[in-house]
Order: sequence, then C-alpha cells, then structure tokens
Amino acid sequence: MKPIKFPTLLLHFSLALFHATVAHEPPPSGTSIIFATLGRLDYAFDIFTLPTGDPPSKTNELQITDGESVNFNGHFPSPSPSLLSLLANKTLIKPPGQQNPPPLNLIYVTERGGSSNIFYDAVYVDTPRSARSRSALEIPTRVQVPLLNGKGGLSMKDKPTVSGDYLVYVSTHEDPGEPRTSWAAVYATELTTGFTRRLTPHGIADFSPAVSPSGVYTAVASYGEKGWSGEVEELSTDIYIFLTCDGTNRVKVVEHGGWPNWVDESTLYFHRRSVEDNWISVYKATLPSQGPISIESVIVERVTPPGLHAFTPATSPGNNKFIAVATRRPNSDYRHIELFDLVKNEFIQLTRLVSPQTHHLNPFISPDSARVGYHRCRGATSDKKSTPLLLENVKSPLPDISLFRIDGSFPSFAPAGDRIAYVDFPGLYVVNRDGSNRKQVFTGMAFSTAWNPARKGIVYTSAGPTFASLSTEVDIISINVDDDLGQINSFKKLTSNGENNAFPAVSPDGKWVVFRSGRSGHKNLYIMDALEGEKGGLYRLTEGPWSDTMSNWSPDGEWIAFASDRESPGSGSFELFLIHPNGTGLRKLVQSGSAGRANHPSFSPDGNSIVFTSDYGGISAEPISNPHHYQPYGEIFTVKLDGSDLKRLTHNSYEDGTPAWGPTYIKPKDVEWPGYGPQCSFEECHWLNKMPVLGHGAAPWDPTRPQCGSASP
Repeated sequence: MKPIKFPTLLLHFSLALFHATVAHEPPPSGTSIIFATLGRLDYAFDIFTLPTGDPPSKTNELQITDGESVNFNGHFPSPSPSLLSLLANKTLIKPPGQQNPPPLNLIYVTERGGSSNIFYDAVYVDTPRSARSRSALEIPTRVQVPLLNGKGGLSMKDKPTVSGDYLVYVSTHEDPGEPRTSWAAVYATELTTGFTRRLTPHGIADFSPAVSPSGVYTAVASYGEKGWSGEVEELSTDIYIFLTCDGTNRVKVVEHGGWPNWVDESTLYFHRRSVEDNWISVYKATLPSQGPISIESVIVERVTPPGLHAFTPATSPGNNKFIAVATRRPNSDYRHIELFDLVKNEFIQLTRLVSPQTHHLNPFISPDSARVGYHRCRGATSDKKSTPLLLENVKSPLPDISLFRIDGSFPSFAPAGDRIAYVDFPGLYVVNRDGSNRKQVFTGMAFSTAWNPARKGIVYTSAGPTFASLSTEVDIISINVDDDLGQINSFKKLTSNGENNAFPAVSPDGKWVVFRSGRSGHKNLYIMDALEGEKGGLYRLTEGPWSDTMSNWSPDGEWIAFASDRESPGSGSFELFLIHPNGTGLRKLVQSGSAGRANHPSFSPDGNSIVFTSDYGGISAEPISNPHHYQPYGEIFTVKLDGSDLKRLTHNSYEDGTPAWGPTYIKPKDVEWPGYGPQCSFEECHWLNKMPVLGHGAAPWDPTRPQCGSASP
C-alpha cells in the first residue's frame, strides 16, 4: 500500500470573499458514509469577549461571532491595509477619530458549510451598555470574509494569526506519507494574492503557531524529528522558532512546552507540566539579546504557582503587566479564563464571575490589551442556526460519496438506506434518515449495530458495558424494530455464555452472524445462526492468544474484515485483516504503523472498498485546547481491498469513529432534529480532572526566585 502524497510546497489558495456555491446532484451510483464524533454535535461554540479594565459582568460580556456552526480559537488582529482591503463593505472603516468605538476585528476558525475554514469578521459594536448582553445576532452591522476558500479547503485549519500582509495558521492538507504521522503543518498565506508557503519542514508536524509582534518570528509547539509517540493528553512537545517569511533559521528554544505566545521579540510564554509538583503551569522563556539562540542560552522561569492548572496562555504586544490563561482549580469542575498579574503575582477572576458553570477555552488578548476573547457554549437562542442536527454534512473529498457526522454512536444503515440505527449510551434508537420517526427500541447499555439484509426490521447489537473484561456479561441480541406491539426491550438473546460477545455483523443472505467473543480466554471471531443464535449452529473462525474484533461482512459474502492486534498482542495496536468465512485467505489490509490503530471496518456497497477509522494521520492539535476526546487522533479513511488508494476523508482534532457505508446517496445538506431545542454540552478533558496532591513533592512557591534552564519531561 502506497499512501497518496501531495508533493506541492507552494500552493495558491483562493481568497474568495463569499462562499462559492456548488450544485450537488446525486451521482447515479453514489453512496454515503456516516460516522460518529465524540460530543462534537453538542459543542455550539461561539467567541465572546470581556473588557480587561472593567469588572466582569453579564452586561459587558459580548458575543462576537454569529451563532452559525461552531466558532473557536480566535485572534484579534491589528487591521493592516491588506486585511481591510478584503472587506466588500468598507463603510465600517472610517478615518481615525471619526468612529467611536472602531469595529471589532476578529480572525477565527469556523466549521460552517461542512469544512474547516478561517473567517475574518469586522463587527460594529456601538450598542448601548444596557444592551450589550444581547446576542451577537442582534449587532446591527457585520462584514464577514472567509479567508481560505478553494484549494486545500478540505483540511483542518487551526490557531490563525494575521501579521501584516500574511495569515499564519495550521493546515492538514499534506500527507507526510508515513503511517501514524501528524499532517499538521504551519503555512503563511499572503492576504491579497493567496500565495501560500509551507513554513514547517516536510516530515515534521507543528502545532499552535504564534507570530512575534514584529512578524519576524513564529513560535510553534513541535515534536521535531522524533515525531508523535501516541500521546493524547498533555504533549511532550518542544518550542521551536523560525523566520515567518520562509520557515528558515529554525531552532529549538525550549524543551517540553506547548501553546507559545510572544510579548516582544525576545520573550514568550508557554505551558507545560512541572516535573517538581505535576501541576500544568505557565512559564516564560527569555531569548538572549546577543549571540546564538539555543535551549542552553534561553532562560526559562515559572510564572504561575502550583495548586491549580494554568494553561493556553495569551499575551499582547509589549504588555508586561498581565497575561490571560485558562485554569482548572481543585475547587471547580469548570475551565475558566483568568488574568494573571505579572507585577503582583496574583490571579484576577474573569469568566467565573459571569458564567460560573460553563467551560471557557483558549483566551486571546487584543493588541491594545483592552479585551480578552475566548470561546464557550453560546447558550439558548431562538435562531435557526442553532437547531440541533441528526446528521451534519461534512464536505467529502470524493464526489460520489456524501459524508455525515451523526448525533449518536455506532450507526448503521438499513438495507434500503432509508433508516439508521444507532446507540446513545444507554439505549438503541432507530430513526428515518430525514430525522423523523425516531424511536427507542432498547433502553439498556448497548454498542455496535447491524441490520439483517434479508429480514426486514431486524437489528443486532451488543448488550452490555463497553471496554469490559473478557468474562464480563455482554451478549448479542436481535431486536425487531418493526414489532407491531411497539414494545421497548423486546429482544432475542442469541449468545448464551455472556463472555464479552460483541460487534455482530450479518452475512448478505441474512443467515449468519459473525461476532467476537472472549469465551476461550482471548477475543476471537465466531459465526452463529442469525435466527436462533448459538442454538442454531456455532463455529469458530479465528483462534489465537490475541484480540480479533469489530468484524464486517462483504456484500458478496466472500470476505470478513476485522481489526486485530495479533501481530503485537496486548499492545493496543490494531490493524485491519481480511479472511474468508471458511477461515482461509487471511491477509493484512492496512498497516497501522508502530503501535498504531485501525478499527471499525465497513464495506462499501459494491464490496470494492472499506471505510475505517485510524490514527494514520496522528494528532492535529494540542488536546488540551479541546474538550475531552479519548482518542483525538481518530479520522475516517477509505482503502481498496488490495490495500491501494488510501484516502483520508475527515480532518479535525476530534475523535471520529465507527463509520458505516450506506447503499444510497444522501444529498450533502444538514439534517435537523425535528422538535428538539438547542443544546450545548461537553466533557472537560478527563485528565485535567486529576489534581496533584497539594503539598506532595512540591517546594514552596517563591515567585521572586527564577528557575533558570529548562526541565526535561
């Protein structure tokens, strides 16, 4: 298998002022893929701002993005002539002294329209103070410019900064050509021409770029040549700097650090976990004014004290008075934005005084230090833009395949493609693909769903806890979702021993079910009668001291695809294999790379390809900058049965998984939940909930004593 490579170094991006509209007509032989993303459809993020000079309150918190899709990771730019030239409506831009206050300029990441993009908004916020608690949807004037439409559009964009004539950001559109290697790299796009240059060396991944006030230098968090090792919590990246103009003069300045931000040309702040007391804290790195720059010549000092987690620091040019940080305190379950006074060495509360039971993420400060921005749930709104979705259209790189994110897990299509079964932890549901006629058919804990191709309305699932031991009671059950009696929990138990029987898949003739079971002391594959279960016939398909799981039957009945760790049992590394139902023809389909994962295969309707989830593309952003994801490297890929033509379908920093390939083409447009109100909820990073023991192994905090040098992780 030879992954597709994109050898271009310099790309031209189209800087369209408005979204281009493309007519999507269903291809004659088109199909659709649906998949789950942990929590993503409940985010409803918008960007808000508070003044730094006034006491925080609900009346002076302003929502500055427009409530469409999710909007996050903002940046307040200093408007340059190149940036202002993009505005189609320049009536907002008046000569200095003729506007009070001037428009609020914002650069941010948005996922509207089914793909990641970077927008520029100029927002007129001259509303009476008494009205400033109103939604940004009521702000009278907004000019909005998508900055990166066109080539390279189907990729994740992140952490944008405008510096002079250039937009600097992360994109994942180039495949490094190695399994389990991040595609994240930093690019600079000239605003007026669209000319784009890659700043990250090929074969290297960079995260969280920050441009110095002069625009000369860019700092990033990076693994450098050592690469990603599979971390999904606080990363052991280092801080590198290089010239923004072309990426040259790259040098490591700090060992172990992330999320850098500059104050001036020789000072930057970053976060890392302290080796002394295990708290995540903000540190300051001071570069030498003369001589070569290296980790030996850079002075590193701890800034925030132990006793709380402080991370994702934000600075403003020349501001040596305060920084903004996100915090997790032992006495709070929520992430909040606080200022840290660099003179008094004390915290100043912000968002906790406004919305104490809401998470606030990734602060940023305006160039004049007058405002701090962040993103959070937008809250209740009557606007149609906030209607919850059953299916969110995700732009597909393949013209004959439409791609959707579902509000659920383990989805599967009915044989006709008109209905979808999915689980919601707990409970199993069936819904028409247009969002109508949703009904719960099982109330217990279940995972994985599969329809019988020959018996209308019969759905199979695994009933029991997820991620359980070999002997845990998990059984395969069948449910008639069209039961005339309409009874919930009317099901038939097909396995008898309860020893972790899971992930059923049905043969195309509807007569057999392949599933995994731990009955032998190892998770291997078995095949049983689809109607009577084990009583009607059972035989073992695979055997060995490893885990074979997550199987799927090809439409022609010739192959069963499954995930297995058989080449490194117990390591957590899973690869995809194919086997004939009679146990012959075993071969590997996807090589995951060292310690990699490829899971949840699903055959295309023509049987020529498989969709699956994998960490082939590594991680794309620092996990601490997002809500919780168990596996933030999960992306959706397709591959042909001979292992060729590997294609990446999704690009984000979330956990995409459990894909299913449907038999019909669904028009690429969002499908709303009828009758459901707006909501926004997500989990904080679980590992941030683990607070170090106060006082254990921690030296007394002395803010006057600098800690020179840099600690190793």
